[in-house]
Amino acid sequence: MTAASTLAAMTAVAGHAAAAGLPEAATAADGPKLGDACTSAELGTRHPYLKTTEVSPTITHFKGWYVTEGTTGSHEVTTSTETTISVSVGLEGKIEAGFKVATLEAVAASLGLNVKVEYSSTSTESDKVTWNFNQPGYYGVYKGTKKVTGTYGSLNCNRAQQDDGSWALRWIEGSGSGSFTTYTTLEEGAVRCQDDVPAGSIVAKAQNLLDCGSAAAQAEHPAGAVAPTAEQLRERSVRSPALTGGTSAGQPEATGQGTQAALDCQTTVYKIAVPGQPLSWGAPVLASDGVRLRPSTIFSAHLDHWRLCNVTETNGVLEASLWNWGNGGCATIAQPTAADERAILRTASCTEDDLQRFYIYRDVPGSSLVGVQNKYTGSMMGHDRYADGEFIRQYSGGRQDGTGTYSLIEV
Repeated sequence: MTAASTLAAMTAVAGHAAAAGLPEAATAADGPKLGDACTSAELGTRHPYLKTTEVSPTITHFKGWYVTEGTTGSHEVTTSTETTISVSVGLEGKIEAGFKVATLEAVAASLGLNVKVEYSSTSTESDKVTWNFNQPGYYGVYKGTKKVTGTYGSLNCNRAQQDDGSWALRWIEGSGSGSFTTYTTLEEGAVRCQDDVPAGSIVAKAQNLLDCGSAAAQAEHPAGAVAPTAEQLRERSVRSPALTGGTSAGQPEATGQGTQAALDCQTTVYKIAVPGQPLSWGAPVLASDGVRLRPSTIFSAHLDHWRLCNVTETNGVLEASLWNWGNGGCATIAQPTAADERAILRTASCTEDDLQRFYIYRDVPGSSLVGVQNKYTGSMMGHDRYADGEFIRQYSGGRQDGTGTYSLIEV
């Protein structure tokens, strides 16, 4: 990948930020942009960037309501659910701190909207609207919101070759893409057919549900609730589920554990070590344990030795299985904990499942520094603290303090 090709891939959002004179590494969400410079400490981190966004005024609750002479004043109206919007990033509805929250925060900053950045659903909102009706007439009583959907990508730090042949670290489009859905704070109100409302607004959507041109809308009714209009029934019949997509890493569903896979492993043996420190990844002896930071000793029994297997390279990023010489297993994130922030890295029988495949983002040639990302979950590997016996875990956005950057050292 050359600097020219990297810059050619930059998004329109990034170009707008540059045109606005923002600092090189800043965006509306104070995050990096595609093609920006990064540092070796950021090899183990990951940031979202927005590919597309769409804002759609949406009615979530609605009730036709008729007010006659003598019944004006305040009414509490129990509405019916028209549309349910749930916050999601990828396939998982659970929104934890890290990459998913950062994605929704980027949406809020990019669009200038106060969107939900935690899991919530419009179905949990109250369906009651209290409104003061000053005039008789046919009303649509509603709650509505701006539904925000779109797609996102993942920025990872990796080596990139420049036009002059030199190397530099740049934010590239790494593994991890999908779709998101969120929404703004619900607003409520009441609207009549004869009211003049802004086109494309939430209240205009509510007015459309009144089906003002129909005979039913023009007829007189007893005071109170009115049966659903033909337009409401039509809307309900064509309504689509909330936009979702991909796993958090944009990969197919994992196939689960299968038979032992035959691996084509490189002959080179590595330690995956904390830079400048004696501790490195050590595979467990017991299947129930996880990969931990361990010192290398004569008693390590090759549990701190790893080989890269079935290696491929795309745009300068390695993809490989990590086979442990000591216990013969492959590094993996267990399926039951794949969606969990801080899930422990383990080893298991090698099956070439995507849970056992990892992307390796590398520093410039001559440096052994790397960041390691699970292919299926999209999360980066790291550790909470530097200590003997500390687990290696996955973090959706990586470890922002640099503790997700390791040294891939030939033994």
